[in-house]
Amino acid sequence: MPQSNAPDSPEVTPLDTSFGDILNEFEQSHHARGETLEGTVVSVTPDSVFVDIGRKTDGVLPVDPAVLLKPGQKMLVSIRGRDPEGNYLLSTIRVETPRDWTGLEAAFANKSVIAGHVLELIKGGLRVDVGVRAFMPASRSGAREQADMEKLVGQDIECRITKLDTASEDVVVDRRGVLEEREREAKQQVFEKLKAGDVVRGAVRTVTEFGAFVDLGGVDALLHISDMTYARNLKPSDVVSLGQSFDVKILKINRDTRKISVGLKQLGPDPWTVAAETFQQGARVTGKVSRVTDFGAFVEIDPGIEGLIHVSEMSWTRKNVRPVDVVKPGDMVEVIVLGVNSADKRIALGLKQALGDPWEEALKKYPVGSAVEGPVTSLAKFGAFVDLGNGIEGMIHIGDISHEKRLNHPSDALKLGEIVKAQVLEADKERRRLRLGIKQLIPTSIDEYIAECKVGDQVSGRVVEVSVSRAKVELGEGVMAHCKLAAEKASEASASASKGDISTLSAMLAQKWKSGPSAASSSGALKAGEVRSFRVTSIDTAQKRIEVELA
Repeated sequence: MPQSNAPDSPEVTPLDTSFGDILNEFEQSHHARGETLEGTVVSVTPDSVFVDIGRKTDGVLPVDPAVLLKPGQKMLVSIRGRDPEGNYLLSTIRVETPRDWTGLEAAFANKSVIAGHVLELIKGGLRVDVGVRAFMPASRSGAREQADMEKLVGQDIECRITKLDTASEDVVVDRRGVLEEREREAKQQVFEKLKAGDVVRGAVRTVTEFGAFVDLGGVDALLHISDMTYARNLKPSDVVSLGQSFDVKILKINRDTRKISVGLKQLGPDPWTVAAETFQQGARVTGKVSRVTDFGAFVEIDPGIEGLIHVSEMSWTRKNVRPVDVVKPGDMVEVIVLGVNSADKRIALGLKQALGDPWEEALKKYPVGSAVEGPVTSLAKFGAFVDLGNGIEGMIHIGDISHEKRLNHPSDALKLGEIVKAQVLEADKERRRLRLGIKQLIPTSIDEYIAECKVGDQVSGRVVEVSVSRAKVELGEGVMAHCKLAAEKASEASASASKGDISTLSAMLAQKWKSGPSAASSSGALKAGEVRSFRVTSIDTAQKRIEVELA
């Protein structure tokens, strides 16, 4: 019979053998040292980078100060072994270390990249094992600070031999040049993957007066201020800050010059697409004056939305106004939306409409017939202008200045700055004009007569002129009245008027109208020049008109 295997037989696996040892032996048999594969960064600590390489346990990669790694980043690594915790020891080094001087000479001649292991920090640089002990100057280590150089001790690196003297066994290596080559290769790979229209993540590397440079993962792109925001008159530092990360849209790539332009505002809607809905005609809005020109002022009423206050919409009363005298950049103003043209991205605004039309108040304050007072502001050939306050001016025509004499120029009676009193003769809202008269406030003979006369009074008057239905009667010096003739007497009056010699009658009766009516002419048709008795039937003070009838 075959001999049974006892529990203590040496051929049986000892019970105290750990499962980790068995797993380690199994994986070591299936994965040779130096295998290269793609991994994904899981986390980064001050000392180590943990990488998912598709195995049951993660790989551990030493931190390289010169290489910035982030979670989620893909990278190629090679397996160098296992640590006591069972994690794979990884390296980004994918080249071999020369085995002898012949290999070193070949690497030097071909300028090949070789693997090395940093042994220690020495004066002026680092001691590196590249098959033999080599010196790496601090300036060629790729480390920027002394602390970064110290962290390189114990790490595997890639380098290139820059000096080889076999006789004295003097070897000098360079890591910085290799890192720069790797960086250029990485940038090229990133650059080739990018295309216009892509939305990518970037971090602000530099902020300038005209924009910011954004790192797109090794490749810089320009984010111009005009592509940062739809809002105007902002500095780049008002929008972005150093180190800030955000998504941007690639606007343009120049493969020849390797220049990339990106935009931030393009990721949001253009505010002009909803401007017509947001800003209705007649709406009252507040905005900030962004710039002032000769023809008006631009006001930002929403980020990216500017409207124009044309110079004609700045003041109701001021003539030849200069926009800079009304508003200045930075001023906050209240305006009225006059019109919106979304297609042309134009909004018309009114400043004077928001302030209120002073002419509305002026028409209430200065009705026709009212008296006003103010200084003479200017004199023209046709008249004078008087300031009534609040930007309202009234015009006195040259014919309305004086009763006494005919003026050749308003300056014959008025002076600039002189305070005058006048009467409102006409108020025209559409033409924004107040017509004034000075002479209308100076009492005349007819004013005095009207003041002493009333309807129903019996008065004497001299017939000056007779027509078919009416007669013109002089009640006093400079006081004329109108008399309506009865139908049966109108024809008689007309006939009498044609036969009478007005010039002769006037001479005979020059004073007779003052002494009362003549008994001989108290009845019958009216004749020019005769004095008759009349009764006052109507008095219009405003029009200075008196109506009479035969008594």
